[in-house]
Parts: sequence; C-alpha cells; structure tokens
Amino acid sequence: MRIGTFVLAGQFPGQGQGEALHRALRSAEAAEQAGLDSVWVAEHHFVPYGVCPSAITMAALLLGRTRRIEVGTAVSVLPTVHPVALGEQTALLHLVSGGRFTLGVGRGGPWVDLEVFGGGAEAYERGFPESLDLLLRWLREPRVGADGERYRFREVPVVPRPDQGLGGPDAPPVLVACTSPASVRLAAARGLPMLLGMHCGDEEKADMVALWRREALAAGADPEAVAAAGHVSAGVAQVADTRDEAVETLTKAMPGWLRQGLEAHTTVDGRARSMRDPLAYTELLCSLHPVGPPRLCADRLAATAERTGIGRFALLVEGSGDLAGTELNVQRLGAEVLPLLPRAAAALASSGTPSGTAPDEGAGATGEAP
Repeated sequence: MRIGTFVLAGQFPGQGQGEALHRALRSAEAAEQAGLDSVWVAEHHFVPYGVCPSAITMAALLLGRTRRIEVGTAVSVLPTVHPVALGEQTALLHLVSGGRFTLGVGRGGPWVDLEVFGGGAEAYERGFPESLDLLLRWLREPRVGADGERYRFREVPVVPRPDQGLGGPDAPPVLVACTSPASVRLAAARGLPMLLGMHCGDEEKADMVALWRREALAAGADPEAVAAAGHVSAGVAQVADTRDEAVETLTKAMPGWLRQGLEAHTTVDGRARSMRDPLAYTELLCSLHPVGPPRLCADRLAATAERTGIGRFALLVEGSGDLAGTELNVQRLGAEVLPLLPRAAAALASSGTPSGTAPDEGAGATGEAP
C-alpha cells in the first residue's frame, strides 16, 4: 500500500487565499517528513473550493522543495489547457525530478473556466479524447503533428523528450480521473490507470476497477500490466484519539468550506446544477474513509484495498482548515497509521527508516468538483 496526501488548498471561511496556499505547501512538506509516499495536487479556477489554479505549477514547486516523495496532479484539467503545452511541462518535470512526477488529467466540469480559456462547452462535451491522445503522443513520440477537430498543426520535434533522462528511456506516468463508465472505458482503452474520487464508496470503486480490467483486456492490454495497474483512490483522512473526536473536527470545519466553495461554481452555458448538502456530504466522507483513531484508519485503508484492489491512496488531510491541525494530522498519519499497514511497515523497516520519519536526505534523494 502506498499512502499519499491530496492537496486541495481549500479556502475555509474567514481565511485568506494566501493562508490556504501556505497550508497546502506545509501539508505537502510535512507528508515527506512523515514518510508518506506521495502528494497529489488539485486545481480549480475562480472558486474558494480550491485556490490553486495550476496543479502542475504547484507540483513543480513541491518537487523543488522535496527530495524523495512522488508528486502528481489530481488533476490537471485538460479541456482548459493546450495538450502540447501540458506535455512539455510534464516532460520537463519528469526529467528534472528524476522521475518523481506523475501527470493526472481529467475532463473537469462544465464550468465558466471553459469560456475564459476559450475551449467552450465543446471542449468539455466532446474534446477530451482528442486532447488526451495528443498529449500521450507528445509524451511517447519524437515528432508530433495534429490534424484533428480542435488541434491542427504541422509536425514539430518534441523538446525535451521525456525518454532522454539520465536514468534511461521511460515515459512519465499518466492517469485519468474517472467518474463514469464512459471515462473508465476511455482510460482502459489507452491502458491508463484511474484516479477515483473521494465521493465513491468501496463497492462503486470495485465495480469501476472490474470494468477497467475487462475493457483493458478487450483492448489487447498485457494481462500482467492490467494486474499491476496503479489506480489511485482519493479519500479523506483525519486521525484522532477517538472516532467521535475525528468526526467532530471535520463536521465543524468542512461544511462551511464546502458550502462557500461549491456554491461559487458557475456553469459555462447556464445549465442547471445541483449541489450536495455540505453537512450530509461531510458525514458521508467520514463514513467512507479513514476518520478516527489510528487502528480504525489503518483497518479502513486495508479494507478498501482488499475490496477494490487499489493499493494507492491520495488522502485529503486539510479537513480541519487549520494549519497546525493539518500538520499534526499528517504527522499522526505517518507515525501512527502507516506502521499498522503491513506492507508500509515492512517497507519502512527494509529502508531502515523509523516510522513517521523521512529517509536521511543527506544520503541522496478531480477534476471534477465532488
């Protein structure tokens, strides 16, 4: 099992945007110090639900501030950016970080972002497959041209090429946020692992993994690669001495953040949209994910891994909305929960790293709204 944090940079009521971004940075740095595996960065535009507008920019900063931990986007919203520009940035981060970067992409939502960035509703409704395929070609081929509905340009060389790293030829890993059978099929046809949202329960995630597996095999994927697909499950983590204490922390803070954040979303074409009840949604998240004392958190993660076959987790740790509380939550996740997960404990032991601490660095180095 590989446990990471999910960074939303949520602006809670009464907070400034700089405060939200500072807490996001500190939570990511604390994740490396706590011995966690990865950090996943979200992006949103024009809403306090998350005040980071560029996941790949934040990922670049975090890669520069860390030495060991993997950093990924969860996700970069593909309909609002040119896939070649995103491909160039991905190749750059892949090379300069020594392969620590993972690109997660998603279709996003039908928000006003599409109007501002020029893609329009068409980019959301129909354009995602074309953009994704162009992005993948950029990451895998030495020269690329395009003659599609949205992108047309003469063949140009790929610079820098992601297979030119000092560690040997390899392409940066790419995963796709999946929220429907259609997106599962799209990812499976291309052999790309999925990022599954924190609003999904274990049964729904297990069904999506099973569908992905069937579709990938039908598309001719190598059975060994299918079995080893590194899907990622997003969730919420709040570690406390008791279950009641952890739930209280989240139900006091998250509904206000969710209410002001999700209400701010504006559709691109005036289509009607419904919003989850913030308190009910918070309570749902508490029931689905590792929220409570360390043993409960470890058992919940292990149960999800067993039921779904997913061994990688991106856990929202900033649900208290408080900087000190977020850092403590990350520290407890690393020091008290991670050692209770058999594979994580074994990995720490084999590396000589005490649980809850990072290796000796002196020795070397969405997507859619819920």
